Amino acid sequence: MTGITFDRVIVMFKLFLSRCLAILFLLIAGGCAYLESRQGDWIFRPTETTWWGNREIPATFVEHTVPVGATGEFIHAWWAPVEDKNAPVMLYLHGARWNLSGSVTRIPRWNKMGFSVLAIDYRGFGKSSPRAPTEQSSYEDAEAAWAYIDTIAPHRKKFIFGHSLGGAMATHLALKDAGASGLILEATFTNISEMVKATPFGFLPVGGLITQRFDNLDRIVNVKVPILFAHGTDDTTVPFVMSEKLFAAATARKYFFKAEGGSHHNLTSRFYNEYASAVLTHFGLHPENVNSITTTSAPVKKKES
Repeated sequence: MTGITFDRVIVMFKLFLSRCLAILFLLIAGGCAYLESRQGDWIFRPTETTWWGNREIPATFVEHTVPVGATGEFIHAWWAPVEDKNAPVMLYLHGARWNLSGSVTRIPRWNKMGFSVLAIDYRGFGKSSPRAPTEQSSYEDAEAAWAYIDTIAPHRKKFIFGHSLGGAMATHLALKDAGASGLILEATFTNISEMVKATPFGFLPVGGLITQRFDNLDRIVNVKVPILFAHGTDDTTVPFVMSEKLFAAATARKYFFKAEGGSHHNLTSRFYNEYASAVLTHFGLHPENVNSITTTSAPVKKKES
């Protein structure tokens, strides 16, 4: 090593090592950032297409635009009121993949039970602001919609409904606002890690890479508002046992509506009478709250708010 001292070699080696570590760190950080950005897409599976079973929007539905955040973004919502001006209000939080079009036949059944319904599309879905949805952004969307109810239907009992993935946003809200009148979790999972384990790829060691956890099992213990769990025993999307685990962990006043033979999507249609009875009884709502609704379809009314 003519002309190069031992100390110089050490310095060059340290410089080389530090550069390698910096490159490795950038690769890991970049990979994690990519994984973080992609997780939302994998979990939410937002689509611009309309649900294959879409129907015309009932004439009773009114479109609303709900501002969210401080950058001018918004969520698109359907306001589906019943005639009773004192009726309880439900915030309807749908699950993954389909936008509001996937709930067009379900929302009127909640109207029939006596609820005025505000149903939203998370940012990244339907007509809401375009973006890659994440766990955090969906929680912000649910919070914005929850607050918005007070501007369109103040001084009402307010209930939170979450179907499947929407159950995570619902438990988040129920934990944040103990003043909610009730929480309904339909076909809701425990957390994303356990959902992955329930798939054919559950043997893969990816648990440590999941940063968007949607951990209902962790939160449900601390939810104080009354809870109704509903799940079909033949659900092939979210295992029935997950609602059993959530129910066992819940400490609030609770009820489990077990739909024998029910699937992931058919509880309010196939089991309407039993489901409605469970909801009205558990939350102390009177049968006379059940209203008949007009099902005549017409172009949806628009209201910018």
